[in-house]
Amino acid sequence: MRVLVVEDERKVAEALREGLEGEQHQVILEGTGEGAFFRINTEPFDLILLDLTLPGRDGLQILTSVRQRGLKTPVLVLTARDTLEERVAGLDAGADDYLVKPFAFAELLARIRALMRRGVAETPRLCVGDLMIELLSRRVTRGGTPVELTAREFDLLAYLMRYEHQVVSRETLARDVWRETARSTPLDNVIDVHMARLRKKVDVDPMVKMIHTVRGVGYMLCEGPP
Repeated sequence: MRVLVVEDERKVAEALREGLEGEQHQVILEGTGEGAFFRINTEPFDLILLDLTLPGRDGLQILTSVRQRGLKTPVLVLTARDTLEERVAGLDAGADDYLVKPFAFAELLARIRALMRRGVAETPRLCVGDLMIELLSRRVTRGGTPVELTAREFDLLAYLMRYEHQVVSRETLARDVWRETARSTPLDNVIDVHMARLRKKVDVDPMVKMIHTVRGVGYMLCEGPP
């Protein structure tokens, strides 16, 4: 998984990175609220570990804001705030789970596995508005009408739908969909061509547009304007 760890205590952040990378996860660290907010809104993640007490923007503010924008990525709050009222506030703001510091790393891994099991149960089908894909049969429909896609177009659409309401860069698509570690101009052109073809098949007038270009950044899939 691609995990964002938002933690301003450097030793804690590095310990989390070392432990999670030992479990074969890709870990990105952010130590400020503003940096975390930018990352969450411009890059896709499979899981976010979020401290609440941060320099700049508070963790609860970040969580409330990204949930209001439609972010569905699981968020596990890691914090020293341990009163009942604070735990309730975190869960009400959109946290999927809440772990109070100090905690055992084994418990953190168990909670992550539990969160991921919830996601696995939902993965055979992805839906955004009237756009639906069946991951096992690789069937796509829009408003109940079948959409015929190539294998690459299907993988591209599935990736965008998993990260609904999040901006996905060409670099990310090159790495996660094309499985290319080095981004290049020819590959960027290939990605743009596939995206144009996918948009023609998915966004047929007069339907609500789903696939949007975020100029200078990448692409986003969401129902209506981004």
